[in-house]
Amino acid sequence: MAHIRIVLSQFRPTKGEYAENVARIGAVLSQAAQLDPKPDLVVFPETATSGYFVEGGVKELAVTAGTLARDLAAAYQGPAIDVVVGFYERFQNHIHNSALYVTLSTRKPEVRHVHRKVFLPTYGVFDEERFVDRGQDGVRSFETGWGGKAAILICEDAWHSLAATVAALEGAQLVIVPSASPARGLGEPEDEACEGETLPASVVRWERIVRGIAEEHGVFVALANLVGFEGGKGFPGASAVIDPTGRVLARGPLFEEALLTADIDLDSLTTARSDSPLLADLQSALPVLTKSLSGKSQNDKVKFDPATNGASSAARPTPHAAPIVTGSRDRDGDPLAIDPELTRRWLVSFLKDEVVRRRGFKKGLVGLSGGVDSALTAFLAAAALGKDNVIGVRMPYRTSSPDSLAHAQLVIDNLGIPSVTVDISDAVDGYLKQVGDVGPHRLGNVMARERMIVLFDLSAKHKALPLGTSNKSERLLGYFTWHGDDAPPVNPLGDLFKTQVWALARHVGVPDDIVRKPATADLIKGQTDEGDLGVSYLNADRILYHLIRGEEPPPSGFTKEEVEIVRKRLDSTHWKRRLPTVAVLSQTAIGEFYLRPVDY
Repeated sequence: MAHIRIVLSQFRPTKGEYAENVARIGAVLSQAAQLDPKPDLVVFPETATSGYFVEGGVKELAVTAGTLARDLAAAYQGPAIDVVVGFYERFQNHIHNSALYVTLSTRKPEVRHVHRKVFLPTYGVFDEERFVDRGQDGVRSFETGWGGKAAILICEDAWHSLAATVAALEGAQLVIVPSASPARGLGEPEDEACEGETLPASVVRWERIVRGIAEEHGVFVALANLVGFEGGKGFPGASAVIDPTGRVLARGPLFEEALLTADIDLDSLTTARSDSPLLADLQSALPVLTKSLSGKSQNDKVKFDPATNGASSAARPTPHAAPIVTGSRDRDGDPLAIDPELTRRWLVSFLKDEVVRRRGFKKGLVGLSGGVDSALTAFLAAAALGKDNVIGVRMPYRTSSPDSLAHAQLVIDNLGIPSVTVDISDAVDGYLKQVGDVGPHRLGNVMARERMIVLFDLSAKHKALPLGTSNKSERLLGYFTWHGDDAPPVNPLGDLFKTQVWALARHVGVPDDIVRKPATADLIKGQTDEGDLGVSYLNADRILYHLIRGEEPPPSGFTKEEVEIVRKRLDSTHWKRRLPTVAVLSQTAIGEFYLRPVDY
């Protein structure tokens, strides 16, 4: 077949639920099969059957390739179709991050290939080598159900140029890249591949990589990325199909489930490889390049374990329709500059996923202090959950500034959200009367922790999840009450510096009176954040930007005293950013050996 139709599923798995995810994959396949013309190949992302960041849960979720093939056949009863699904695999008593290529039909499913991820990222947010084994079969091409040859690279495999080179030398016409790569970076300079749209920096780099694979080797590339959030890490989608000249045939939306379609003509490979014969040159020069290396034949058919996980665990497919996307389609040097609209979409998607889908709440609670952080959180929550599902809570103490109450009410009125006012004066004073001898800082900490008592009790009353409001600057400087204002389980602002919070607040429409007023915790009369810290947020943020990267701040723009103030606060407050230290006595210590993510 010269012409084939590819469908990429930007899929949001339910964390840790194999049967549910296989059922939904079956439903997506049924939806795709109704397209006209019917697709020849449907590609799902890396770890689509389980979610990616499952840590120690991989042992519970891993299945054999034969089991997954059987369960997919049970979940999908439509016409013959080729399918690629990323999953955690049990193979010969090892666990791998793998991708199954199977032809599903009315007959027994035919497993055509299993690729086991070779390059296992173990840095930054990744810890794969702790939980899965490296694939030992390398990269191979294989015959497909549509008559051509394909190869699979899983996520980081594609970042290593040698892997794509091997795939092309093996005869692959299509390189399939299932990925679960979290979005990182709040915008890059415009790239022609992005058609003027600002994308997360990691998405821009991903597209550059797959375009390079296609253009260098004269192959089609299909990149299928997860969507959804796991533990705050957001998978962006932005899947893409690339032609052998490096042109983007189709690109998926950001942060949304979708079916992305593209029609490709395998005959165009001939023209592309003739116009740019890099692959032919490589094939000719390969003996010279590899004469010092020994190699083994890679023509052996890959082995896989049969279905041994018991009866089919795939539930009956539930109706699930994803939108179908058919393809066609400066920063000024400030290191803290953000694209505010991209950031808004990112955080709204985060709140939708984390509050509703992951934790099962319909409502959110925001403690409104009258400051910009809590106001911005309320604006984002209203966009994510709907204004009727966000409860603004004012919690004044008898010495609180009247402006704080008024500005909190301004947010409530502006958004039209329901509200509750709880005066904490009697509760705080009743406790302090018994212990006595209280200074202003102890008083402030008691107030902050009392407010968390109120929020968590109202959470139980209203079945609403408390939302955090602390920004990155406060967290790095330790400028918060431990188990006080840092206590809410979900925080959209925790990776935004204060200056970035101001920029985003202006963009979403937080009233200017709130954005422009001096930041204050309003725990002590006349107190301001910058007065307490001894350095402005404008300077502190830029100093922190360099320090947390292991760099020395540039000598211009700050005084030595300001740099040392920030350095001392950063270095002395690590304990405030961690859970309590527990003595490790066993080989099943929670968080050390027994590892399950918060959203597992």
